[in-house]
Formats: sequence, structure tokens, C-alpha cells
Amino acid sequence: QVQLVESGGGLVQAGGSLRLSCAASGRTFSTYTMGWFRQAPGKEREFVATISWSGGSTYYADSVKGRFTISRDNAKNTVYLQMNSLKPEDTAVYYCAASEELTPVAEDEYDYWGQGTQVTVSS
Repeated sequence: QVQLVESGGGLVQAGGSLRLSCAASGRTFSTYTMGWFRQAPGKEREFVATISWSGGSTYYADSVKGRFTISRDNAKNTVYLQMNSLKPEDTAVYYCAASEELTPVAEDEYDYWGQGTQVTVSS
């Protein structure tokens, strides 16, 4: 089991950057596939990015590909989401999640979730 706490959200102007962090605690963090999801106002939660146990494999939603970078530091039990070239449509609550699956994308493939951090991208 693992507990997740997101941080780093805030208000950013379009075109700006923001780095989200997800601090994990629990058993064998390094064995979990980690992911980021987001939920915009009036929208359903959607997949953003995922990273493998070793950090050697990543996968991104088409909407963020080329702009966002997911990474992890297993020694610090932390996963990051570097967000560049932010757009107003990136505005959402961002959630960190952990999965025992090798290649999880769907919400039901993730076993643990953080409480979320708000990201707002202005004009």
C-alpha cells in the first residue's frame, strides 16, 4: 500500500510552466507504476501521463504530449509532472495515482490516489 500527497499547483498564465510533485509513503514505492490524471470543471477525470517502475518508460495523453514530462525519483519516493507551454484547457485538479499494473491507463487500473492539487491557467 502507498499514500500519495500532491503539491505544486497554482495559478499560471498561458504559455507558462509549473512543476507538480507527488510525495509517496508506504511499502516499496519503487515497484509501482505511477500516473497523473486530471479533472477539469464540468469534465470527467482523464488520463495525463504514466511512468514505469524504473522510470525508463513513459506514456502521455495526446493532449499533453510534447508539453508535459513525467519523472520519478525512487530514492525520494516522489513522482513529478513538469508542465510547459500551459494552455487554459489544462486547468484542472491534478491527481497522482499508483498502480500495480505494468501499463495502466484507465482509472480502474490504479490502486491508490492522492487528494489532488489545483492547476489554473489564465489568459
